[in-house]
Amino acid sequence: MSYKLFFTNTVRALKHKNYKLFFIGNGISLIGTWMTRIAISWLVYRLTGSAVLLGAIMFAGQIPTFLFNPLAGVMVDRMSRKKILLITQIFSMLHALLLAALTLSGYITIWQLFVLAVFQGIVNAFDIPARQSFLFEIIPDKKDLGNAIALNSSVFNAARFIGPSIAGIIIGFFGEGVCFLIDGLSYFAVLVSLYKIKVLSKKQSRKKEKISKDIFNGFKYALNNKIIRNILSLLALTSLVGIPYAVLMPVFVKDILKLQADSLGFLMGASGLGSVAASLLLASRKEHSDKMNKSVFISALIFGIVLSVLSFTDTFLMALAVMPIAGGALIFQLAASNTMLQFAVDDNHRGRVMSFYSMAFMGMAPLGSLISGIMAENIGVPHTFLIGGFLACMGAFGFNFISNHKSNERLVHKNW
Repeated sequence: MSYKLFFTNTVRALKHKNYKLFFIGNGISLIGTWMTRIAISWLVYRLTGSAVLLGAIMFAGQIPTFLFNPLAGVMVDRMSRKKILLITQIFSMLHALLLAALTLSGYITIWQLFVLAVFQGIVNAFDIPARQSFLFEIIPDKKDLGNAIALNSSVFNAARFIGPSIAGIIIGFFGEGVCFLIDGLSYFAVLVSLYKIKVLSKKQSRKKEKISKDIFNGFKYALNNKIIRNILSLLALTSLVGIPYAVLMPVFVKDILKLQADSLGFLMGASGLGSVAASLLLASRKEHSDKMNKSVFISALIFGIVLSVLSFTDTFLMALAVMPIAGGALIFQLAASNTMLQFAVDDNHRGRVMSFYSMAFMGMAPLGSLISGIMAENIGVPHTFLIGGFLACMGAFGFNFISNHKSNERLVHKNW
């Protein structure tokens, strides 16, 4: 395949004007988001020096996603997804600006960080399923939906590469507050892009049940679909034992590598760079989603192995070499899983299923963050990484066994 053909195939979803607007606005905003994530982690550990409190803050920011996601999924299936996104982006902007004001004024405290983390967690509970479901409404050619999902992952992780690198430098020179301020201002880009987007496809009208019944029907639908059930189970395990490694990176950098914030930024940026490469690789493929089981298995296995290797790492250069592989494997699993789910679900259940995706991805992570923080305090970061990597590998093998020994429905949407 020529480079020109590879590039054209990789970015084919950008030919759709609505998606191009969403891609650009979202990309700018995500750089600020990743700056804030790194700045909060560094701020908490600088103020407290406690791995437990660091894990607890992450828990407080992510547990609302788990608790509110079922309700959010129903709202996404009932309401305008564009309006939901506009509201969540405005609240996220206010969150970042308030963080900036408190930090720059010197009045920031741990309890304020806990409250703001919970607030942002509630916002994310509605934002994530709305964002994932919104793609279906702005991509007229559904053959490009998988490519759009992969490109979303690439821009997310390009920001994950750029944001932490900038944040590490800014924290070193100006402090965490400036990172929060830049994040708050970056939300104007996504708000403008959302305002200009014209939704092409409308949701099918359906009879509205009680919210509790809608939630129950969504769970029943997901559990009865073997593909959805298998994907969400593996993703939940990976989020529980693997994803919290990022929460412990400030401790790893400061206590194991004996380095400062700029090194943390470069390591997280390296992870993001690997994720971008994996996302672009997935975007360039035309493999149908019903053939992605193997991709999910291999990427999950590699992530577990690399996390185990990280437990034996004690130099910056070795960590810098390992982090891109960890980031790439993780995002390949997430993007491939997302694509499989999008093809497996009908649009009337899309919001609820994507809310379960968010619960598995973001909802299990807080429990993992809390557990990993306690484990790191008692047995050390390296042993925590090793145990998480081993369990992630076992989960990958379990997923592969079930996928190969149970019949699966074909991932073909009846309307496609």
